Amino acid sequence: MGHYAFIDENNIVVEVITGKNEDEQLPTGFTSWEQYYQSKRENLTCLQTSYNTYDNVHYDQNTGEPSADQTKAFRGNFSAIGGIYDATKDIFLPSKPHDSWVWDNTIGNLGNWKPPVDEPTITENQGLQWNEETTSWDIYEFNTDLEIWELVE
Repeated sequence: MGHYAFIDENNIVVEVITGKNEDEQLPTGFTSWEQYYQSKRENLTCLQTSYNTYDNVHYDQNTGEPSADQTKAFRGNFSAIGGIYDATKDIFLPSKPHDSWVWDNTIGNLGNWKPPVDEPTITENQGLQWNEETTSWDIYEFNTDLEIWELVE
């Protein structure tokens, strides 16, 4: 099976479907499955996406390990609703997690979203959560007596 993303005029992914593999016989009059599926949605562009590709690495669907055949890595990442299609690089980018975060090309193979402040150092019984209102990290600590996470003041 193949997977296809529909993107709007702003290059935002608005739908992802499971469809036919590119090597399956096409309906008469079409040169690709992208073209066929695009004919079913007005004002949207259809692009194939790889379910097993993340950060421009193709993963074996059975083992979850990087595949020996990296020629199958396709369009950077599997697309997701709300994700962004970068037409210049022909890749799908993950959706922006928070308004204050910026794209950083130095993270991973393709880049990724980065908060405006680095994560603080925490201990093993602590956790972090981004606070968009304060554009900072909230630190939580696990209270073993109550068995709940509590915000550290």
